Amino acid sequence: MSTGSLSSQSVPVFVADQFRATDGANMGDLLSFASELILDDVYELEFGAEPARLSLIARDDASFSIGLDTKIGTPGAVVHLDSALTFMSPDSSINDALLLVEVDELGDVAQVYLLPFTALVSNVEYRLVGIDHETAHTKFAQVACVSFTRGTHITLASGAQCPVEDLKIGDRILTRDDGVQTLRWIGSSTTRAVGEFAPIRIAAGTLNNSEDLLVSPDHRLFIYQRTDELGAGRAELLVKARHLVNGTTVKVSEGGFVDYFQLLFDSHQIIYAEGIAAESMLIDSRTRPVLPHDLSERLGRHVPGHSDLPHAGLDVNEGLLKRPDAADLLKKASGR
Repeated sequence: MSTGSLSSQSVPVFVADQFRATDGANMGDLLSFASELILDDVYELEFGAEPARLSLIARDDASFSIGLDTKIGTPGAVVHLDSALTFMSPDSSINDALLLVEVDELGDVAQVYLLPFTALVSNVEYRLVGIDHETAHTKFAQVACVSFTRGTHITLASGAQCPVEDLKIGDRILTRDDGVQTLRWIGSSTTRAVGEFAPIRIAAGTLNNSEDLLVSPDHRLFIYQRTDELGAGRAELLVKARHLVNGTTVKVSEGGFVDYFQLLFDSHQIIYAEGIAAESMLIDSRTRPVLPHDLSERLGRHVPGHSDLPHAGLDVNEGLLKRPDAADLLKKASGR
């Protein structure tokens, strides 16, 4: 029941024929790749259109392949990150999005996808005000990075609890697999808590966490099952926070702004946040763009402890978690 890849990520996308130009030079045309787009054109989302989940697996050349568990697209096909787009709605709110292009075996365009960072709705005019080729990978990395929110308590080597924003490079952190490890880098960013950037709130006690835990949507929590309540077929599991949302004890926390922090070690680690096990940052082609240039150059293309995917194969298939009592079952399975 594993996804089979530590680097896979599922993102909500619209396909090109759901987002059409209704005014401007390209009026009547479907959304296309950046070289064919024209600033100031107005686009509208097709009535009733809903995003579908596109599963992406990182490749070494900064492109992606489509995962087997995708809800849209052709599994195995290559996807390129084309550009970052900015739309303005009539109320002057800004809507950022990424443009992704799926290609076939001959390299021809098979499909164009729009990955919005905020919710898009039908019958609203979205004016294209920005096309950026330079920041697309960095913006995608901000979505791909697993992050803790300000105020999250991290367990130090001493057992003391330290708010993530107070950690410093060189601090010694308790890990599940490798004892005490040194914190090598800390990233931070502030963003609007909407769409894919809205954190997931796991209420205190839900997974035996001591306080509410707020993490980025694709942040994976480590669960050791003493009894296989989910039917995953193994004891050690990695579960994405967004797959546990049930509207009660696990919720999407939208609204306002959120401060996110990324914690990097020499290898991908399972550390302790609010008393429960959660992953640290993984370096791959998706997340590398958030690193400072000098650090990225120093680490090189392949980083032992990251590129060898030390926790591969532990991801739980989303289908096993599509039930309102998933979090309750995981708490029961842990036997604590």
